[in-house]
Amino acid sequence: MWLMFAVGSALFAGLTAILGKCGVKTADATVATALRTVVVLAFAWLMAFLTGSVGQLGEITPRTALFLVLSGLATGGSWLCYFKALQIGNVNKVAVVDKSSTPLTILLAALLFHEPVGPLQGVGIVLIAAGTYLMIEKKAAPGQAEQGGRWFFYAAGAALFASLTAILGKVGIAGIESNLGTAVRTVVVLAMAWLMVAVTGKSGEVRRVPRRELGFIALSGVATGGSWLCYYRALQDGPASVVVPVDKLSILVTVAFSYVVFHERLSGKAAAGLAAVTAGTLLMTVA
Repeated sequence: MWLMFAVGSALFAGLTAILGKCGVKTADATVATALRTVVVLAFAWLMAFLTGSVGQLGEITPRTALFLVLSGLATGGSWLCYFKALQIGNVNKVAVVDKSSTPLTILLAALLFHEPVGPLQGVGIVLIAAGTYLMIEKKAAPGQAEQGGRWFFYAAGAALFASLTAILGKVGIAGIESNLGTAVRTVVVLAMAWLMVAVTGKSGEVRRVPRRELGFIALSGVATGGSWLCYYRALQDGPASVVVPVDKLSILVTVAFSYVVFHERLSGKAAAGLAAVTAGTLLMTVA
């Protein structure tokens, strides 16, 4: 069952990138992140109530609470970087750099949780790293030349924070129901996101978000909520070294929808890179 949840997480995560891109065409990325977190929070706590896991609130130990907070802070950092990168960069490039968090997460899981990394998984890590390099083309997307390489630094930050999110989240949900863990950490993400809106002086832009983009932001939040619930349910029962790679297959969903929605095409080099990333991910899954 945990593998099915991991696949569901990949599907929802792929949709999140596309819906998020549609929601930040003119809206500020920080404001959009804060708004969508409201949706995710409502979704997460609804699931916590429906599954009856709210009753475990009193069972959360100080150690679990600490790691849930740290995981929430890492998630907030990842989101802020990711949606800023989506706003100024090509969605295919951003998604690929973000998914490069996989090798780092697997290495950290091996180091901290002693999850085995065999020869096949080692080859998979190399394939993912090589494929990511091939897909990061230096040619800017049409209409985005003025942004230079800024998108890459935001996307790399998103990848780094995403790796920390997976590791900290694995510890944070130990001993409690995954839906409750997701709901608690979302509170931290919400607080962080709105604090960033206030600190950057963008509170007044909330009312100026176009209604159409607001709808896409809300849908992105729903997709994120679905992805989270599936992802942390899979992490609770399955090994992080397998759950994370399966989740990263969302890149296939993102690439497919980016072609349909944004008409973003892959060059031969980028297509080879995508094939390498996919092969590496599948290799680590079956290893």
